Amino acid sequence: MEAVGAIVALLVVLFLVLGVYATVKVVRAAKRGVDRTILEARRTVEDTTLRAKSFAQVGTAAELAQLRLSLRSSMRATQDVLHAGAAADASLKETLSLFDRLSTHGHELDDELRRLERDPDKAALAARLPDLRERTTQITKAADSLRWSARDRARRFAGDDLDSLSTQIDMEAGALRHWTTEPSPAQTPPPWPEPAPETGRDAEQTWTEPSGADRKAAQEPTRHAITPPAARAAYPWEKKTKPESTT
Repeated sequence: MEAVGAIVALLVVLFLVLGVYATVKVVRAAKRGVDRTILEARRTVEDTTLRAKSFAQVGTAAELAQLRLSLRSSMRATQDVLHAGAAADASLKETLSLFDRLSTHGHELDDELRRLERDPDKAALAARLPDLRERTTQITKAADSLRWSARDRARRFAGDDLDSLSTQIDMEAGALRHWTTEPSPAQTPPPWPEPAPETGRDAEQTWTEPSGADRKAAQEPTRHAITPPAARAAYPWEKKTKPESTT
């Protein structure tokens, strides 16, 4: 009984541990979902604000907002494409590592542009705009190159797979349309019998010597199929023919 109680207690503890572990996993997943939702909402609000500033303001402030919006849009689109493609193509993992290094420069530039938006020295800001514009163009061009290369690679693989699939379907369709009509047993002629082996010196002949009965039958005159009529009977009124005298 003590062993049974120990086993029951162990199972209870095990179920409790599993329940706590499952609860922690669910809470963490929910927290990640909430954080992701908050982050997406914050990005949407910030992008909307930048878009409004680029249209509503003029001068350096509008250009800074346009640079930030262009940088963020390019980097986010490239990140989505690479992460989606890496799940099916292992070759994109190296591309992701390059993008992570590029993202470091992108975040640094975005933070710098955000600080400059609140800078009151407009003259110094105008002097730095060419360098900021060049850096933004360089980063967005690199991100666009990675994104379009990944898309071209995925489209090429999809096209090759479609061509291969079309070829296989054509071959299968041809095989399904190919059929032959087998002759029925009544139409099939019987096989020729194999000739019996011949031995001896008469093996080359195709006939045998006639037997005694065959010789006798050959020497007898040919019988008519219909027996000729017997001699006509003589009537009383007919005279007998006298033999002619030889004298």
